[in-house]
Amino acid sequence: MPLPAKAFQRWLSGVAPDTSTADVCRLSGVKRTTLAQQLVRGKVAETTVVSISRAYNINPVAALATFETYSDLTSSSFPPTDKELVSQIATIDLLRAVIVRTAPLGSTGAVPPELSPPPHATSVKNWVDAIDDGELRHRVSAATGVAPQNYSAQLTANRLAPELAVATSRAAGVGLAGGLVATGLVTEAEAGWPPGARQAALDRLSDGELTVLAGERLQALGKTLRRQEQDQEQTERIWENLV
Repeated sequence: MPLPAKAFQRWLSGVAPDTSTADVCRLSGVKRTTLAQQLVRGKVAETTVVSISRAYNINPVAALATFETYSDLTSSSFPPTDKELVSQIATIDLLRAVIVRTAPLGSTGAVPPELSPPPHATSVKNWVDAIDDGELRHRVSAATGVAPQNYSAQLTANRLAPELAVATSRAAGVGLAGGLVATGLVTEAEAGWPPGARQAALDRLSDGELTVLAGERLQALGKTLRRQEQDQEQTERIWENLV
């Protein structure tokens, strides 16, 4: 849910007093036209607050917590679970880990490559799957009024509105900033995740667990690619019939 413009202006006056809108936009990288449109509509996007916060060296999670919608964002002290951490590891990094673990001794580099930062191509859906006890989607729908099919559509598109991400965390009983990491709104560090937490969670997986997880990711990727190929084929047939 976009933030109320009046609340945003109060926040901004505290963050950057006596600073012109032009200077704020220049420092934060937010387009002046974009901010102006948001203010006219009375709704400011969370991404705008995050960009301005970073420009003024303010933790974006703490900044969002000053708004009523996200007032409990910093009150959650739950660290990310191992499943959450692993869900934010890209499939290609899992495959590299499998190769490193199964390759003959000395045939791979001594130091494993650094994990790519989240988000990745399926980070949102993977995160929800990691914290879902089987009833999570229904609880989120009941709490937010968002229809299950609309919620699922966002997951399929690998996106989740910030307020839905926080509502999902709340319904699952996990740290409230985890979903904001999965969607790419904030970084791991900004969410308070310990340095190297994802790598440590990956290292704790047994060879069997890692291989099974990588296989599941590949299977899901294969289904997605196949759907894309079928859609492309259907589009080409339509064009052929039109010509």
